[in-house]
Amino acid sequence: MKNSTECSTGSCEELELLRSKLVSLQQEYQVRELQLRERIKELACLYKLTKLIEKNENSLDKILQGTIALLPESWQYPEITCARIRYRELVFQSSNFKSTQWRQKAPIFISGLQEGEVEVHYLKKKPRQDEGPFLKEERLLIDAVSNRIAKAAERISTQRQLQVERQALRDANAALHDSLAQSHREKNMVGESIQAKIDKIIIPIFYALQAEMNSSQLEYLELLQKNLEDIISPFVERDRVVISKLSPIELQVCNMIKHGFPTKEIARIRGVSPATINRHRENIRRKLSITNRKVNLTSYLNNFGDE
Repeated sequence: MKNSTECSTGSCEELELLRSKLVSLQQEYQVRELQLRERIKELACLYKLTKLIEKNENSLDKILQGTIALLPESWQYPEITCARIRYRELVFQSSNFKSTQWRQKAPIFISGLQEGEVEVHYLKKKPRQDEGPFLKEERLLIDAVSNRIAKAAERISTQRQLQVERQALRDANAALHDSLAQSHREKNMVGESIQAKIDKIIIPIFYALQAEMNSSQLEYLELLQKNLEDIISPFVERDRVVISKLSPIELQVCNMIKHGFPTKEIARIRGVSPATINRHRENIRRKLSITNRKVNLTSYLNNFGDE
């Protein structure tokens, strides 16, 4: 009987020890399970924040508003958690937000300057953990959230600045184009004015002198005329097609036709017959592709630069 009683007592002690270990393991399991759930919540928060930033890559307002919805559910006590984000003049907060003594904060730094902060508050007192009532993992989480917000804000700001600079460059290019076009128009106007005065005042004198000069004097007159053309050539572009098609004599006849000289008067000034001038007129019309067209040659030559 004695041996049997001792054996039974030993079995009871062993059983109690096993029961105690089981309880301890169950408690440790519960702690580990709780920690695992918290880590899953934190990872889910960062994942959702990443997707939020990707979806709203051009809107900081939507990113901050969406982050406010993510924060409370990611902390240990979501039912008593509220959050607020301040960034420059922007403020976003949960509907139940109330500033309390139980809070965590993380600054938002942009280029070394604090531009705002992320805040998480508990509305009731909770047991002390690693940082007041907060876990050390929650400190890592709020720091990661503020860092991602800072990067998103900096990227959006950079993109907007680039858009402003691109638009400014487009505006500058457009203004330069307009300025060049205006300069070209003014240049043409100056050239046309110069050409008109030369055609009206100088050229008739040349034609009159040609009829009175000998061959030696005509060489100087032609040289003077060429030098005059060289002077005004940078300003005058509209007649280059005509110049490339017509001979020097035909150009002179064109100038006289353009300024209203009749065929007989042109023939008298050049010392040739009217038939010769008529042949020049036919050649001019052919080279300007207006043969057999009901086009007045005088009007055509005066309006050529506008076509």
